[in-house]
Amino acid sequence: MEKSIKKYWPVFVAPTLVAFTIGFIWPFIWGIYLSFTKFQTLKKITWVGLDNYLRVFQDSTFVHAFVFTALFTIVSTLTINVLAFLIATLLTRGIKGTNVFRTIFFMPNLIGGIVLGYIWQSLLNGLLYKFGMPLLALSTTEGFWGLVILMGWQQIGYMMIIYIAGLQNVSPDLIEAAQIDGATRWQVLKHVKIPMVMPSITICMFLTLTNSFKLFDQNLSLTGGDPAKSTQMLALNIYETYYMRSGQQWKGIGQAKAVVFFLIVVIISMVQLRTTKKREVQA
Repeated sequence: MEKSIKKYWPVFVAPTLVAFTIGFIWPFIWGIYLSFTKFQTLKKITWVGLDNYLRVFQDSTFVHAFVFTALFTIVSTLTINVLAFLIATLLTRGIKGTNVFRTIFFMPNLIGGIVLGYIWQSLLNGLLYKFGMPLLALSTTEGFWGLVILMGWQQIGYMMIIYIAGLQNVSPDLIEAAQIDGATRWQVLKHVKIPMVMPSITICMFLTLTNSFKLFDQNLSLTGGDPAKSTQMLALNIYETYYMRSGQQWKGIGQAKAVVFFLIVVIISMVQLRTTKKREVQA
């Protein structure tokens, strides 16, 4: 039976492989090629070599978007993971109504980013107006923290579920042994729970880091990059370059920005995975 299954494995793999090739691999390769060209349509393509990539780093809006995105990613990644871990710790102590709280915290993750952006735009602008502060679209600082709040509200519940799964897998015997040795709650958390939950931390750090760097729909709906593109993140900057600027040269530059963006996310993600995996405790 096993031999016959192995014999026909190409039949089962082929549909998915074909779909993946058509939907991802080929467009990805074609996109890299277009990043070295100038084009208006796919029938009018002119090879320009590295010119597009040189112009990417000469574009002050892209450089600013990178700095803004990097700062946002650092703040949101730390905020989301710290709060998600704290909530997960509280909800694994057997308090009454745990399942209800888990559901409530997870629900924002089910709402689309565009919808969340417009909802929070109304809420935050209303609060800022009430306290006499600049609206999201009128202040870089308010726009930045508005994005951090929105991202946290949406993602904390999802990361909380992953942390809860990790905490529930920590052996009670290890905790009991530490308590018998006189360890305080903080020492148990620091020296037992956190090391044992490092696989969950690796996953959550990876998800929040990549989600923050790739943020687009919330950025578009919450601030739209205003004021004067000062809250524009990388994904929105690429979209604006490709679709909103006239002239065939901008599409090639937009493609080059997308390739640079892809490389940045891959490199940062690999560094993060390598760093956190080194700290995982082997069972």
